[in-house]
Amino acid sequence: MQIKPLSNHILIEPIKEEEKTKTGILLPETAEKERPEQGKVIAVGPGRKTASGKIIPLDVKAGDKVLFTKYGPNEIKVDDKEYLIAKEEDILAILE
Repeated sequence: MQIKPLSNHILIEPIKEEEKTKTGILLPETAEKERPEQGKVIAVGPGRKTASGKIIPLDVKAGDKVLFTKYGPNEIKVDDKEYLIAKEEDILAILE
């Protein structure tokens, strides 16, 4: 199944953080973990529409690695894979 975001929405595949602490302790799967804040853009919508009907394209594109707000994007699950759908306003930076 393919997902095509609408308007100024962005489909993001979250990048899982390391499974161990800085001191080298491995964290089990059952450990409570923070929601990821980085991800790879999979697809983007056409852009935001102005009052006059003009479409303003998004600043991000598929393949970009982005930093986003922790609780802004909505979680979805497609074919047993987890994704996030965020608005352009939820994207804080493109990581290079």
